[in-house]
Amino acid sequence: MEQIVLTKLGQSCMQALLTTWLDFDLSLTKVPIVKRLEQGRLSLEDYQQLLLNLRQQVIEGSRWISRSASSFDRDYSDVRAIVINHAHEEHKDYLMLEADYLATGGKQETIEAFKKNTGSEALHGFLMYRASHPNPVDLIGAMWIIEGLGNKMASRWSRHINEQFDFDTKVTSFMDYHGENDESHLLELYKLIDRVASSQKNVDDIIRTAKVVAKLYQLQLEEVDNA
Repeated sequence: MEQIVLTKLGQSCMQALLTTWLDFDLSLTKVPIVKRLEQGRLSLEDYQQLLLNLRQQVIEGSRWISRSASSFDRDYSDVRAIVINHAHEEHKDYLMLEADYLATGGKQETIEAFKKNTGSEALHGFLMYRASHPNPVDLIGAMWIIEGLGNKMASRWSRHINEQFDFDTKVTSFMDYHGENDESHLLELYKLIDRVASSQKNVDDIIRTAKVVAKLYQLQLEEVDNA
């Protein structure tokens, strides 16, 4: 990965984000669906439920990212350009997830009709709320948590799933894609962090939003068993 030299405030922000991520990673190990996945106890129904629930968050992802892009003024035009490109790259990712669900034997009408669980509702509501504020630099913290999942967990989860099931077709294309490609997205985030961590207030806002999103994403996964 390309080396990014961060400013002092950028370094402070990055260190706090890393700590937040480690806390989030530890918390996820206690979530029932994640425990079953990582302990080799995932059922086919579990995996299908996971895909059904994740689809809602993936579909809404490009919406809040696009909304945040429209909220940046001309002083942040460079940030807006990067965020718009990111939304464009991800706005059809849900199609890979749908393909994985269908490959497990799921029905198209089921995944299209499935509603957000309560955690997904809370996560999306918070992200859209923050994205509607002027110059929402704090959402870099949200991207750090969500992109970090793709970079640090997707490949691991895919490996566990493929060890537990033997399908004739690929059922982890969504996770495999993000495991391979989210590293480049994290590189963009490193640059954005250094760009927007221009004051202690911005740093504090970024960390606070990262922590809130981590909690709500955890809730989303906890609610998989209740959906």
